[in-house]
Amino acid sequence: MGNTRWDDLDPRLQRAIVFAAGLEIGLKIAALIDLAPRPRHEIRGEKAAWAAAITLINAAGVVPVVYFLHGRVGGTRPS
Repeated sequence: MGNTRWDDLDPRLQRAIVFAAGLEIGLKIAALIDLAPRPRHEIRGEKAAWAAAITLINAAGVVPVVYFLHGRVGGTRPS
């Protein structure tokens, strides 16, 4: 691949990239909002490790989804 500039991309591809980035950011924010108040006994693993993974790993939303599916014990948010 050459050095393709943003302006050279098809507008549909630009929209898809922006949508995917927005989805990734939204999932990360939702996961961090859920993680922050949750007690340690309701988390599988260390909270700091989950926070770091959610924040730093760019994997098309995979890490936040893994947190929601497997990182939490129980399905309710603490009140």
